[in-house]
Amino acid sequence: PRVCVVGSGPAGFYTAQHILKHHGGAQVDIYEKLPVPFGLVRFGVAPDHPEVKNVINAFTQTARSERCAYYGNVTVGRDVTVAELRQAYHAVVLSYGAEDNRVLGIPGENLSGVYSAREFVGWYNGLPENRDLKPDLSCETALILGHGNVALDIARILLSPLSLLRKTDITDGSLAALACSKVKRVWLVGRRGPLQVAFTIKELREMINLPGARPVLNPADFTGLENAVKDAPRPRKRLTELMIRTALEKPGEKTLEAQAAAPREWGLKFQRSPQEVLPTADGRRARGIRMALTRLEGSGDSTKAVPTGDVEDLECGLVLSSIGYRSLPLDPAVPFDTQRGIIPNSSGRVEGVPGLYCSGWVKRGPTGVIITTMNDSFDTAQSVLEDLQVGALDVSTSREGFGAVESILRSRGVRPVSFSDWEKIDAAEVARGKAAGKPREKIVDPQEMLRLIGH
Repeated sequence: PRVCVVGSGPAGFYTAQHILKHHGGAQVDIYEKLPVPFGLVRFGVAPDHPEVKNVINAFTQTARSERCAYYGNVTVGRDVTVAELRQAYHAVVLSYGAEDNRVLGIPGENLSGVYSAREFVGWYNGLPENRDLKPDLSCETALILGHGNVALDIARILLSPLSLLRKTDITDGSLAALACSKVKRVWLVGRRGPLQVAFTIKELREMINLPGARPVLNPADFTGLENAVKDAPRPRKRLTELMIRTALEKPGEKTLEAQAAAPREWGLKFQRSPQEVLPTADGRRARGIRMALTRLEGSGDSTKAVPTGDVEDLECGLVLSSIGYRSLPLDPAVPFDTQRGIIPNSSGRVEGVPGLYCSGWVKRGPTGVIITTMNDSFDTAQSVLEDLQVGALDVSTSREGFGAVESILRSRGVRPVSFSDWEKIDAAEVARGKAAGKPREKIVDPQEMLRLIGH
């Protein structure tokens, strides 16, 4: 059987890995829009979390398997259609993730100084489409809308000492911009309460222990919560207890001195929902954000935030919206649920299109960490293997796979990038990084990548 996977992030690689491992004859081709592989492991994981990127080693082993091939620099839906891929392969798996962000839908959202978390993260992580972002960091207060791990990542990058960031694979351009940054206060604002935050304890602890930055949590936000979390699941309980301790703890003398000396601060604000971004006098830039105060109805994760009618204005010159990523339809031939931003499927089998599958965020929505995506992708791969086993996929007719796609691409003037091409780019990045004392210096211009491999 010839199987094709669209997208080379964790969902794509884990799907390929599982199929190759459990079917001794399957051949898997992975297609990727960018010249470089690994999706959000490369472009989403924070530069100061190198250990999370170790999965790249396993993906590299998969890509080097003689039954696996990688074709970068190929945009499915433009350079080759899904219908053409379905002609060339017995099964096609769409794992192209979420390449857009949810919008706030409020006045002032398009003012200068307002950015989505997705583009800001893409900027400091070297995502080619965000390389020219040039965020304005000349204000003292930044405000991040959202209480997830991405929001904490951004706060940490904005407030980290440069000496820490210099040792990471953060891009050269963003390091230079952060070196001139005037931001010294970051508020993370959420619509609901402390019991509904979406970040994890590891990320919060890292933020609390960040050198040179002190946490500012309002004790009033946490009164009575000890009782509320008594019977909560252990992770939620420990996370809430850490917030309570941080808010209520009377710091010792040592800590007091350290905090007084800390030039930067960050804090969590709850039960506030953005109503509009307030413009400067000339109407061009953000100078603050008007928040509707909310009260909570219901309990646990299903708690709803309902506006009370009161508002509050928060001053800030930088607004980062971290309210979630969003998948986009790839090709008119593929069913897409625009409401939920996913491809309608059951266990990864795309509804009404036999032989077409999906995995990762485009299958279940943009939530969870790499391990969630791994299990989800194994689940889709299992569906493909079952369909092969019971004969739901007709393998008796041979399919040409990349042979057929190659002639289509050639006729359209598209030259794919191979995995060994990527390894040349990789080696160049690592060499440039070494010269600067970093693990790598990412190349952010796709044209430069292609020149490097003689394309």
